[in-house]
Amino acid sequence: MTAGPESGRLPSAYLVPGSSSFTEFLSAHAPALLPSRRPLPPQATLDAPHGTTIVTVTFRGGVVMAGDRRATMGNIIANRDMEKVFATDEYSLVGIAGTAGLAIELVRLFQVELEHYEKIEGTLMSLEGKANRLASMIRGNLGMAMQGLAVVPMFAGYDLIEDRGRIFSYDVTGGCYEEHDHHSVGSGSLFARGAMKKLYRRDQAAGDAVRVAVEALYDAADDDSATGGPDVGRRIWPTVGVVDAEGARFVTDDEVAGVVEAVIADRRDNPGGAR
Repeated sequence: MTAGPESGRLPSAYLVPGSSSFTEFLSAHAPALLPSRRPLPPQATLDAPHGTTIVTVTFRGGVVMAGDRRATMGNIIANRDMEKVFATDEYSLVGIAGTAGLAIELVRLFQVELEHYEKIEGTLMSLEGKANRLASMIRGNLGMAMQGLAVVPMFAGYDLIEDRGRIFSYDVTGGCYEEHDHHSVGSGSLFARGAMKKLYRRDQAAGDAVRVAVEALYDAADDDSATGGPDVGRRIWPTVGVVDAEGARFVTDDEVAGVVEAVIADRRDNPGGAR
């Protein structure tokens, strides 16, 4: 009897020992499910929503990642409340910039990749291992990037071995680079980095790092039309995640709202932002 859905038995591919990489399994047995295996037809162009600015800031014992909520399509705001920061496992976060739909699909595959590794190996992958695994997935998307559908995420997490927060950035070819103290990607990154250079303190607490991240996004939105600033009227706030020895968690909307209101109050008579 042939194994398959009709027989009620798993196909033989599921019963053969393999590597701990779920992406490698898909490549061998269901390549059409990989985001990179669905390229555009030759000469085709596609207008797709793009995610914009992500910022990351380390603090004493961990790291904060924050993203604005705007997705753009050319000069149009495609979405005002898109989520761009995701927990990839218990001790790491990823923020997406670039082609939004493809980036979200890549993140979901990365989440499964890490969960699959943990189940097969019986342990968490090291933070550097996670960063390198994401790099290989981005590298696999190079063909799509050359057609204009680029994904450029930022990865950060708590290193259980080194007892500190670490940040990794990427280019479209899958190059992986460790950043120090703070970093930003996306269309507003130039302005966000300038803000973080002035506000960052190496021994700051988690709450101070959240404030720095929110201020950096505020400055990015002030000069970059593709970055959405805090929307007080609609009560749409940046997504802010924190990772430390206790794991990954997200700051509540009420807490972020309090930080935003404090930033706005401080700048009401001093729009330049200096304290």
